Amino acid sequence: MPESWANLGVDGVDLHLDVGSSGLRKGLTDALREAVRGGRLAPGTRLPSSRSLAVDLGIARNTVADAYADLVAEGWLTARQGSGTRVAQRSVPRPLAPPMPPRSSGSVAYNLLPGTPDLASFPRAEWLRAARRALGAAPNEALGYGDPRGRIELRTALADYLARARGVYADPDRIVVCSGFAHGLMLLAKVLRERRVREVAVDSYGLDVHWDVLAAAGLRLPPLPFDALGTRTEELAAMRPGAVLLTPAHQFPMGMPLSPGRRAEAVEWARLSDGLILEDDYDGEFRYDGQMVGALQGLDPDRVVYMGTASKSLAPGLRLGWMVLPGSLASVVAEAKGPEDWACGSLDQLTLAEFLTSGAYDRHVRGARLRYRRRRDQLVEALREHAPEVTVSGIAAGLHAVLELPPGTEQSVLRGAAWQRLGILGLSRFRHSDADLPARDAVVVGYGTPPDHAWAGALDALCRVMP
Repeated sequence: MPESWANLGVDGVDLHLDVGSSGLRKGLTDALREAVRGGRLAPGTRLPSSRSLAVDLGIARNTVADAYADLVAEGWLTARQGSGTRVAQRSVPRPLAPPMPPRSSGSVAYNLLPGTPDLASFPRAEWLRAARRALGAAPNEALGYGDPRGRIELRTALADYLARARGVYADPDRIVVCSGFAHGLMLLAKVLRERRVREVAVDSYGLDVHWDVLAAAGLRLPPLPFDALGTRTEELAAMRPGAVLLTPAHQFPMGMPLSPGRRAEAVEWARLSDGLILEDDYDGEFRYDGQMVGALQGLDPDRVVYMGTASKSLAPGLRLGWMVLPGSLASVVAEAKGPEDWACGSLDQLTLAEFLTSGAYDRHVRGARLRYRRRRDQLVEALREHAPEVTVSGIAAGLHAVLELPPGTEQSVLRGAAWQRLGILGLSRFRHSDADLPARDAVVVGYGTPPDHAWAGALDALCRVMP
């Protein structure tokens, strides 16, 4: 059909439709959705009747009515008898937090930014040996376009490792390999939207880059209440989201595990409400005090999506992650990834599979765990000596610590760090803008980040900026 134009009765808002006859409904739905998402149609705006808009566009009235109905079902529009069709009242997107500082070694003199392991400790020689063995044994078809679920060799190795190390029920057919956590979350967000999920509850403290992935799919992100014991999962029943994103083994960035009672409450909510728990097990292998905290997924494999990566245990540059999915979702998520694996290199997958099955991965993690524990202990001791008013928390596991500061000092510490060219982040950087939380002054320090030769200098610089 030729191009069609219609004024929607709002100053400066025109609708342009230029699609083939078979795509009229979809084209109109997409155009209206983008007008609402982009703010050109404000909440509460009344849209033309289906009859008048159909006349303006020169299309059938049923097409407009169906497009309106689709957007009502998605939550973009509301329709009430007597008041017509209006743009739904939606929460205003929160202002994006400042972007993470660059992670390159040249951006800071002392790098204590959280989120990255010691890249200098990557086991290059062992990885190279695994790559040679994997390439030598690889069938020719491994060099072609792959299964969207990932190589069967890696999925089988992961199923064995996750079962014994993290308590995950992991059948290879339930695993989908992805290129990191954000990629996996993007695939899940797409599937959730297609299943008409509208809200995904999130922690009051977390990573905005993950929230933004979900928000970009049109999902609302109400924050769960948070107290001294961590995320209050008992509130899920009242909030009634379709899914929840949690870091139950080691809450990021606050550092506490989700208590047994709250773990059970989250699973019970998922069972009763047909909800889904997205479990981010980002550094579950690195626990130093007490027994290992197993994955939440083991409590109900049909209600929890377990997500892990090699980003903390090996290196984020590998771009290898995995999802262990409920049986009802495994094929759906694989379809969302595409008919062939365009994202994850087969040779890297085969190398990681060999690294796991040969025992090299376990040896590397054991060595890294000892090294990071020593650093944690040195951090605690140095702060006890040089900054006794600072409380260190969230250190039973992981690669970062939260330093609780005297009231009103977070910004002054960050300014001092900038002068020292010391890379640290304020706790406020990780706070959800809609969360009802008391004021809290703290900084988040990634003690796993520096190479060994730079650790002592980074620790000295940190002590210099403490109040």
